[in-house]
Amino acid sequence: MIWYPYEQMKGMKAPYKIVDAEGVYLYTEDQKLIDSVSSWWSVIHGYKHPELNRAIETQLEKFAHVMLGGLTHEPVQKLSDKLQSFLPGDLDHCFYSDSGSVAVEVALKMALQYFMNRGETGRTMVLALEHAYHGDTFKTMEVGDDEDYHFVLKAYGESKYVVHIPTEISALEKAFETYHDKMNCFIVEPLLQGAGGMRMYDVSFLKRARELCDRCGVLLIFDEVATGFGRTGNRFVADLVLPDILVLGKALTGGYIGHAVTVANQKVFEGFYDGDPAHALMHGPTFMGNALACSVALKSIELFEAQDYLSKIRKIEEITRREMEGFTDPRVKEVRIMGACVCLEVYDPSTLKGYQQFAYRRGVFSRPFLNCLYAMVPYVIEEEELVRVLQTMREWFGGR
Repeated sequence: MIWYPYEQMKGMKAPYKIVDAEGVYLYTEDQKLIDSVSSWWSVIHGYKHPELNRAIETQLEKFAHVMLGGLTHEPVQKLSDKLQSFLPGDLDHCFYSDSGSVAVEVALKMALQYFMNRGETGRTMVLALEHAYHGDTFKTMEVGDDEDYHFVLKAYGESKYVVHIPTEISALEKAFETYHDKMNCFIVEPLLQGAGGMRMYDVSFLKRARELCDRCGVLLIFDEVATGFGRTGNRFVADLVLPDILVLGKALTGGYIGHAVTVANQKVFEGFYDGDPAHALMHGPTFMGNALACSVALKSIELFEAQDYLSKIRKIEEITRREMEGFTDPRVKEVRIMGACVCLEVYDPSTLKGYQQFAYRRGVFSRPFLNCLYAMVPYVIEEEELVRVLQTMREWFGGR
């Protein structure tokens, strides 16, 4: 029996069975569906992309996986070199893992141990955002802030190691004034908070965060698992404000294989690089640097660059703003658009009950959550396909 995610299994509606997928489409036995959520925001090039398929097939003829403990291989070396040249600033040092959640765990562990290695044992606190979501492993739940996902942590009581603040500069400054000598890092989903409700905020908050982190010697971590590779309209938000540690996943492999990377700058790396074995980062996921994942990730980045995906994303945002212009409904609290993300936040989550089936009948796969009806489409979507996704969202509220 399959135990499905984020579902009460007793009484769960049967999931749609996918028998094929190509381009932006998912195929069931009786329907052709535009995937409006890109398989949890990862399949940026669409399904069954011939070049991505070929990258995996070519590597598979050599080997699928070898451990990075005492071994290395060409795909992981090439991907690391590519990321070093592709990412901004001195984000040069790549530590791989098998999921975004684990990659965030690695980032938080790096930040804590960075200060432990320096003898600064009092820096045990993490500053994070309200409504944050960074994954479902235990430390990522602790720095998260959404009881819909993380209510199990109530068993431990309130954490003394994490402080959550709203995306307001006054709250940010107050937190640094109070905890600056106790914090090891400030972790954020930059500009766009995904699973916490598709919340969007201004880059000025991040710029001020960078200033305060520099002044107080706190590490700044960007969790760009969801926002990286163009989703906000920027290649990476790290291109606008440079963090000390950057976490990437989801679209890293074009959605083909679970893989993630925690990228540290030179300062952080040097905090571990010395003659003391106890200062090493003692972490090692079995499938880190998987050869198939690295091969497809490298090809995914090449496609992103060669086919000017940022222009595709600008076009998606332009069409989305055009189609949503003038749309209002008393049940809708706010319409938010950023890059290749659109969210209709409703006042009452029950307003969205039945939407998934409604969209299915119209040839769109959607998965609303909480009080959010949203779309994060593959970047290769055609205009008429995107319009159908957006019109379906409007039609649910009676709009045309």
